[in-house]
Amino acid sequence: MPFDSRALSALDFPRVRDALRERSATTLGAERARALMPSDDAGRIARELDEVEDALFGVSLALGGIQDIRELHARAQEGRVLAGQELLNAAYSLDGAMTVRRAIEANSRGPLREVGQGLGDHSELVRRFLSALDRDGGVRDDASPRLRDLRKRIEPLRGRIREKLAATLERWADVLQEHIVTIRRDRYVLPVQASRVGQVQGIIVDASATGQTYFVEPAAVTQLNNELTRLILDEEAEVRRILTELSGLLAGDAAVPMTLATVGELDLIAAKARLARDWRLNRPEAVKDDTYDLREARHPLIENPVPNDIGLGDTRLLLITGPNMGGKTATLKTLGLAVLMHQCGLYVAAASAKLPVVRDVLVDIGDEQSIEASLSTFASHLKHLRYVLRHAAPDTLVLIDELGSGTDPDEGAALAQALIETLLRQDARGIITSHLSPLKLFALETPGLKNASMGFEVATLAPTYQLQVGQPGRSYALAIAQRMGLPSDVLDRAASLLGPEAGLMERMLEGLERERAELGTQLDTAVTARREAEAELARVRQEREILENRRNEMLAEAAQKAETLYADAIERVRTLRARAQEDSARPRVMQELRELRAAAQKARPAPPVREDRGDPIRVGSVVEVPAYNASGQVLELRGDDLVVQLGVMKVGVKRRDVRLRQEPKAPAGKSKVPRIAFAGTAPSTFQNELQLRGLGVEEAVEELRTAILEAHALKESPLRVVHGKGQGVLRRLLREYLKTDKKVESFHDAEANQGGHGVTIVNLRR
Repeated sequence: MPFDSRALSALDFPRVRDALRERSATTLGAERARALMPSDDAGRIARELDEVEDALFGVSLALGGIQDIRELHARAQEGRVLAGQELLNAAYSLDGAMTVRRAIEANSRGPLREVGQGLGDHSELVRRFLSALDRDGGVRDDASPRLRDLRKRIEPLRGRIREKLAATLERWADVLQEHIVTIRRDRYVLPVQASRVGQVQGIIVDASATGQTYFVEPAAVTQLNNELTRLILDEEAEVRRILTELSGLLAGDAAVPMTLATVGELDLIAAKARLARDWRLNRPEAVKDDTYDLREARHPLIENPVPNDIGLGDTRLLLITGPNMGGKTATLKTLGLAVLMHQCGLYVAAASAKLPVVRDVLVDIGDEQSIEASLSTFASHLKHLRYVLRHAAPDTLVLIDELGSGTDPDEGAALAQALIETLLRQDARGIITSHLSPLKLFALETPGLKNASMGFEVATLAPTYQLQVGQPGRSYALAIAQRMGLPSDVLDRAASLLGPEAGLMERMLEGLERERAELGTQLDTAVTARREAEAELARVRQEREILENRRNEMLAEAAQKAETLYADAIERVRTLRARAQEDSARPRVMQELRELRAAAQKARPAPPVREDRGDPIRVGSVVEVPAYNASGQVLELRGDDLVVQLGVMKVGVKRRDVRLRQEPKAPAGKSKVPRIAFAGTAPSTFQNELQLRGLGVEEAVEELRTAILEAHALKESPLRVVHGKGQGVLRRLLREYLKTDKKVESFHDAEANQGGHGVTIVNLRR
């Protein structure tokens, strides 16, 4: 069933169509915009929304300049010959359509790519048209060999005629009206005075309007003029033949209608995207149940509208009450227009929107908002309400403005309540506005029906246009009358005539409104405080991140500088190798080496200090394992699992089942930095010795690597590496490294009386 056109007009949908038409680049798109209608096909709606999204964020559709050539194509199919300019317009339009297709194929991977397949390939037609026609629509000389030949003959002939007439001008100077050569009836002539025309030999071709001048073709050029006329007639015939051929090509291109239809479709999609951008619209989400959820919804045709949240679900009907001009009708139209726009494949005026696909929108809108006069009478209201009741269902949206108005309030309230009960039985969804107080009480007691009102400032007599769900609206009639200066005795009498029940309701509503305002103020204060706290937290986090980044940068700079100094020192050690071969230079080399060694050790960066963020256990840590009543060194970390060396066994345990044991500190007064003593520089039982006890695995391996490098540079071998016995982990890892160092020839344990398994003797290559 098509949507009721009266409902579309009542909800201002024609103005949305006009906005789309204004944003169309072609008459084809504007035509589609004028004919746009909502659809109840959920698949089609989703596809059209996808197309708009592709146009917004994917492809820019440049359709300007493409004309509606349907009438030209139809005339050509009737066998009529089109003018050159008309054929040129057709070529430009089809060429523009092909340009759009290429842009879509290059930039779109979405639904527009499928739409663009409707743009046909007219390249051969366009090539022929543009090669045969110039930019003004005239037929080019090279459009055919015959036309080229004719025009090559015409111009020289014109020159010969002008030359002969130039000579005749001198001879006829006394009888001419003007000393010029002109053309009359496609023949070259001279203007001769009427009184002296008998003095010349030639043919009178034409006369001036006054009769004072005759245009005479001298006999000397008559034959040439005849030849020129024949050539011109042949040229015109050839031009017409070419235009007939081109018109036939256009008529025979069966893809033209589909191309033009696709151009119109793409132009409408582009207009929808421009409307979404201009009106700050957002894509709605279709839901399969009959619920409505709009956040910060606004009427897109109202200037500076106040956004409101609108929801229907468990609340099937929303009853909005309150004074006139408070925004009730605008809120009702906001929901209706959002539904219509969604089902036309348009974005909607809301921060977010979840909407069902409805079969129809059923409306009865009063004349308070300048609705057409035919809806203002009570009989007309009843006619529309009868239509609403006949078609209302869960898959329709009902919008009724000022229900029960236009008749006696008591009878109107009774009729309105009966109608609402019927709509609830039909499981309809919608919004109803009214002024009738009995309906407010009815809404408080009826499941599926909920009160709502529009905010109003009595102090300023100004509406706030804020929808307040759950609170019935007050009429504010007496308050407004008092504000407007009506006499107090009149107001007192009016209050007494209201009766106790009406007065009680007004006081209850006033109290509820006051409490709501106080709660709103408290909520605003709490929200403000939370936002300030969140902003402060974000600022602190940002400052912490900046400081952390700066700290890391400084550490990196220091490490880079230290590494550079250290590398320079090592390089200098290498240069001493050759000098060390000479016995005379050896003491000086050793002294310089000691200095370099001290400087390098001092300059080397300390390992970065890592924050312990909860678990200090790492590879190499010594942990106690109560389950085995033993302690050992951590070999591997596997998430929450550890591999620990307990004596000769490797066992797997959970992190929670171990305790970190404090690592032994270096003895007081002794440096943790290993020392290597070279022969001739300090007394030592052995020639070279490297102390690694008490160091971590990574640091010990690095010290061993450096020592091997320096000893090899000075050809000092063997090297005595003291690592201690312990659990044997450090010994094993150091030996794994020694296997990979190409400067090492061999290694073995020291003699039992010189350290045994706690010392490794390293022999270096020469």
